[in-house]
Amino acid sequence: MPPLSDTFRTAWQLYSHPRVVVMLFLGFSAGLPYLLVFSTLSAWLADADVDRAAIGYFSWVGIMFSIKVFWAPVVDRLKLPLLNRLFGQRRGWLLLAQVGIALSLAAMALVEPVGHLERFAQLALLVAFCSATQDICIDAYRIDSADESFQGAMAATYIFGYRTAMLVAGAGAFYIASYDSWNGAYHAMAWLMGVGIVTTLIIREPNTPPRESFGRDPKQWLETALIAPFRDFFGRYGRIALGLLALVAIYRISDITMGVMANPFYLDIGYTKNEIATVAKFFGFFMTMLGSAVGGLAVLRHGLGRSLLVGAVGVALTNLLFAVMATYSPVTEVPVDPEQVRWVSLAWLAAVISADNLFGGFANVALIAFMSSLTNRNFSATQYALFSSLMTLPGKFIGGFSGEVVEASGYTVFFNYAALLGVPAILLTIWWLRRRDETAAR
Repeated sequence: MPPLSDTFRTAWQLYSHPRVVVMLFLGFSAGLPYLLVFSTLSAWLADADVDRAAIGYFSWVGIMFSIKVFWAPVVDRLKLPLLNRLFGQRRGWLLLAQVGIALSLAAMALVEPVGHLERFAQLALLVAFCSATQDICIDAYRIDSADESFQGAMAATYIFGYRTAMLVAGAGAFYIASYDSWNGAYHAMAWLMGVGIVTTLIIREPNTPPRESFGRDPKQWLETALIAPFRDFFGRYGRIALGLLALVAIYRISDITMGVMANPFYLDIGYTKNEIATVAKFFGFFMTMLGSAVGGLAVLRHGLGRSLLVGAVGVALTNLLFAVMATYSPVTEVPVDPEQVRWVSLAWLAAVISADNLFGGFANVALIAFMSSLTNRNFSATQYALFSSLMTLPGKFIGGFSGEVVEASGYTVFFNYAALLGVPAILLTIWWLRRRDETAAR
């Protein structure tokens, strides 16, 4: 075993490498817009007294992140006339996407949801489209800019930057909105996209071999880019391939559906924006990171199958905690000592958030490990893009109807409904475990 000093020196050399450090800032740029078209946006709409059903439908803009695989080949092959000459293909597309996000967020800051809901939705959709395009560009840049020995460290710094940005777009936006306004919060977020823009202007275009364009042998391009990855996957897994895809698709439905109405729920039962920012966003951020770390350790020590099952069960059960909270939250009770009841209510919120974010982080790591295990390295980029798109698409679609459920039946029924959505994921995970064990026993 090498000396501890050598281990630290190696780690420092790895994580201080310019290519690795760059991913911290690109990760921040990628994570910033996500909540601004998801849960933070839901809170703004709820605060503006927008109909809860409409808030649910707004979550559909997030489907852009689930279908990015459809225009990824265009980003990969098409050279932008002026930007390609000035910055190169990767940086040109990346800069275009980042400027699009910043301008769209600034435009949202100038529009009030009430009375302009259609325009507001269009701008949110544009933010999501540009953000999904940015994700494509950053993934391609990461893979193209360094060899395999750097990929783990680059992924680690990217995730840290991404999670930090989500904290800023979550807790940060709530704090700004509580002291100024939601318009001011989104205006600040637009300026913060400057982190990504400046990074893109500073970094160098990766050295990559010339890529086959659309114009040269489009039949061969179609075969290599789209058909071969599907043929490989179904060839390797045969009859159980559809079951594996179904597991990827439904594993996070319960979690994503619940997330659409989480912030409106906090506001509706009496928590302030400051309290939500501190407990649900800031404190929740660290609980998610802890859950992710525990999930990674569980996969290593106890195996992928058990970890995947624990994550599925945990996510469904924590939604039941929200149902209990909707029925018995101290915020809704008539207080004897208002200050004491307030502290009790915040402690209750922290406990529920802790459980939810711990299992959410745990389950997400287990699912990523599962999807990675299904991927053939010869088609890693395309197959993983397909899995990651499929991972969120059903949840985003079903989540769009969450406001209708709340309007019709209330939050208690909604959270029970969200918990039940997790049952198919549990059953499919058990099915996969049995099939895997049967295959291993042969």
